[in-house]
Amino acid sequence: MSVAIAEQPRPSPTVAPYKSLDNATLSERIEAVRRQLGQRLLLLGHHYQQDEVIAHCDLRGDSYQLSKMAAASRECHWIVFCGVHFMAETADMLVNRPERLAERQGRRVPVILPDMAAGCSMADMAAIEQVEAAWQELGELIDLDEVTPVTYINSAASLKAFCGRHGGIVCTSSNAAAALQWAFRQRPRVLFFPDQHLGRNTALGMGIPLEKMPVWDPYEYPYGGNSPEAIKESRVLLWKGHCSVHQMFRPEHVHAFRQKYPDIKILVHPECPREVFELADVSGSTSAIIRAVEQAPPGTRWAIGTELHLVNRLKKEHPEQEIHFLSPVICMCATMYRIDLAHLCWSLENLAAGKLVNVIEVDQETAHWALVALDRMLEVK
Repeated sequence: MSVAIAEQPRPSPTVAPYKSLDNATLSERIEAVRRQLGQRLLLLGHHYQQDEVIAHCDLRGDSYQLSKMAAASRECHWIVFCGVHFMAETADMLVNRPERLAERQGRRVPVILPDMAAGCSMADMAAIEQVEAAWQELGELIDLDEVTPVTYINSAASLKAFCGRHGGIVCTSSNAAAALQWAFRQRPRVLFFPDQHLGRNTALGMGIPLEKMPVWDPYEYPYGGNSPEAIKESRVLLWKGHCSVHQMFRPEHVHAFRQKYPDIKILVHPECPREVFELADVSGSTSAIIRAVEQAPPGTRWAIGTELHLVNRLKKEHPEQEIHFLSPVICMCATMYRIDLAHLCWSLENLAAGKLVNVIEVDQETAHWALVALDRMLEVK
């Protein structure tokens, strides 16, 4: 069974002693475990992680990219994922899928999440019970054989499995348009969750009008707060969810930068609200944002609308560019921020001592159907 995210505002007693150690000491002890375990240990670091954590990671990337790279490894025996819960779930499903287990004579590669409280507010906005209830309620108005469910990769394994069971697909921020095009080839209507902004921005780019995209609020009854007519006339049903980081960016932030720097380029993630997304010069996934900066001529001036740690890291790594954070308000992923050197050191030293803590393991049934939806995504061109 998939391990639940613990509500844990303070470190557990076992982690607490590590909190009193300074970063230099923690880093030395982390590196000692890495030397001891060698290539059998694989540390994955999401782009939004703090610099001091990223410094110890073997691979850096976005969530799905990291899981794919981990699945390609033939040497690792343990994975420690410095990210959030849904990312560790995806890594577990890909690394321990049946054909990979067969190659290893049934040996699982455990995936460890250093802090079980590292969840995702967006993923939590679409609980499987809410989605199943909405699906049943939709069936009162429309033929469900005409609806393709599409879930963003930033969702729980149970939602990916829901899509697998109901002929749906998973998407990333970089292939959302291709996934929606695939979905519409299957059926005339889409239920998109959990991020309404990615769904709306992508569908608008495909020419679907706003009036055909009602927002389903799982806390409103009946029909997610919509009229029966709005549901029946819909093309894309958007779930009322969002990223707490990207939701913070506002049109006035864009206007302020343009007024101060007329030549500035606005670069944002498609999880930003439509009003910001449409004002941007460039938009794209985390990897696309990084590539845009890497490939830009020296002296390009940017205001970037995405997570603060990534923007600050780009600023350090590209002094030839002038890089600004788009919002005047500090905007970082609070749940991602829970992965710190103390939790990383604690989980690694337990591993080195033969005790696995915070192992994320998705149950076989859920993993099977989630992989069906993920494999459909891989087939999309």
